[in-house]
Amino acid sequence: MHETMSHFLPVRLEHASRLINHGPTVLVTSAHGGRRDVMAAAWSMPVEFTPPRIAVVIDKSTYTRELAAASGTFGIVVPGAALIDLTYAVGSTSGRDIDKFEAFGIDAVQGPVLGVPLIETNCAAWLECRLIDEKHTEDAYDTCFAEVVAAAADARVFVDGHWIIDESNQPLHTIHHLGAGKFVRASAMEQAKPLAR
Repeated sequence: MHETMSHFLPVRLEHASRLINHGPTVLVTSAHGGRRDVMAAAWSMPVEFTPPRIAVVIDKSTYTRELAAASGTFGIVVPGAALIDLTYAVGSTSGRDIDKFEAFGIDAVQGPVLGVPLIETNCAAWLECRLIDEKHTEDAYDTCFAEVVAAAADARVFVDGHWIIDESNQPLHTIHHLGAGKFVRASAMEQAKPLAR
């Protein structure tokens, strides 16, 4: 899974919410103390524009959550359709048993602000996130809140703060999990037209 040239460009933080506002399945990455993990998450969304903040459900029992809580950071990666099998695989195995990056041949890049592991190969975008301390929710809920401190996207599918979904970039179309390993991909983007009044 090695790509020699990255097509990723920084995304202005005011546009970071657009990377996940359509509800794609995401990969959550985390690292602490020389350990790292990646898992799939079907529930994530923006919750604030300025500063950009997101919410993502990361089960309290997961290794990813343990590492994110210890480091106070995590990454959100938006996989493309080319990674459906990998997305299902990392969501179906535990990082306590294996290093998923090594086991599945995942090339990681280091986040520019927090240094979290991020994935660019066959992915549409990533967000580097700092966990927001929510003491009243840490033990009771699986939802994590975070501030986005850096974001980037593949310029073949996201340009000037907007998605471009067409036939030329199908491997990078975002994916949406339907359950039991079944996914659909974003496609057939249409532009709304003004209605006559």
